[in-house]
Amino acid sequence: MKVRYILGMLLPFFMSCSDSDDSYVDRPLDFTVPSNFPALVYNVELNPPTEKGFELGKKLFYDGRLSSDGVVSCGFCHIQEDAFTHHGHTLSHGINNLVGDRNTPSIQNLAFQTTFMYDGATDHLDLLPIIPLTNPVEMNADLSAVVVMMKADPVYRNLFAAAFTDGKINSENMLKALSQFMVMMISSNSKYDKFRRNEVGGTFSTEEAAGYALFQLKCATCHATDLTTDHSFRNNGIVVNPALNDVGRYRVTQLVSDSYKFKVPSLRNVEKTAPYMHDGRFGTLEAVLNHYSNGVKDSPTLDPILNKNGQLGIPLSDSEKLQLISFLKTLTDNQYLTDKRFSEY
Repeated sequence: MKVRYILGMLLPFFMSCSDSDDSYVDRPLDFTVPSNFPALVYNVELNPPTEKGFELGKKLFYDGRLSSDGVVSCGFCHIQEDAFTHHGHTLSHGINNLVGDRNTPSIQNLAFQTTFMYDGATDHLDLLPIIPLTNPVEMNADLSAVVVMMKADPVYRNLFAAAFTDGKINSENMLKALSQFMVMMISSNSKYDKFRRNEVGGTFSTEEAAGYALFQLKCATCHATDLTTDHSFRNNGIVVNPALNDVGRYRVTQLVSDSYKFKVPSLRNVEKTAPYMHDGRFGTLEAVLNHYSNGVKDSPTLDPILNKNGQLGIPLSDSEKLQLISFLKTLTDNQYLTDKRFSEY
């Protein structure tokens, strides 16, 4: 049984446009929580997605004018066909072709996430865009200048007037619009989802079923629930890149016990999101599984799951690795990767 939220006002409301005699009709979007998903984390009642709010958020997401060089938008590094990652780039690229210090994470099912970024730098979706927007390497935005730009754009003036009851063009409403766009970005129609919901198209092959059994036994402690993450931060035993010396969660908490711990990522659409890990060091799923089977490095904060009685890593045979990869490919949601609602054009 699906849980459905009818967001916004029960009746459409009308907002006059500052540049036209016409009136916009802004309707609430029908937002459905998939029946195999855990509960929402984001409070949609405080910022209910509407047609115009979504349209505004989408325009913002793909607008390079939000960055200091006028080129790099959110969509520059978050490419839909690659599950909104920067496929093929080890580290994210930003303004003036500068290179960041982390791999671009995927965007999907963010309304169900408790924290964001590899180090959990924020726990609220409305605040998430501030991090890449103001990062001097990524977008290097001057939020005051962005507001000036939007106020000078008649399309933005109309959209803000339609999307928000106060009609104000400011950073608060800009961030809320981006959240409305991202809240709707739900990936829930993979073969795995259909299997979980007992729907047509959800029958696993022998290889996929074996991989699923292995996943539940050896991976699901961290990659938990149908979101395939438990939202925790863990040291998974990768050798520290001396050029980056990324200390992970420690950046946020300043706790030594959090050194080199990174957020457990969702594995949804993982087939499409290479390269892997926070620094993009592994180019294939095979390389990732090879790391867990024989590449884990011990350290004071290594997750205990990866050190059982002095045995590092997760024992995996070659055939088991192939079975796991077959299962992981059932997490690919082609409907999401091609959904025109989220595409730039």
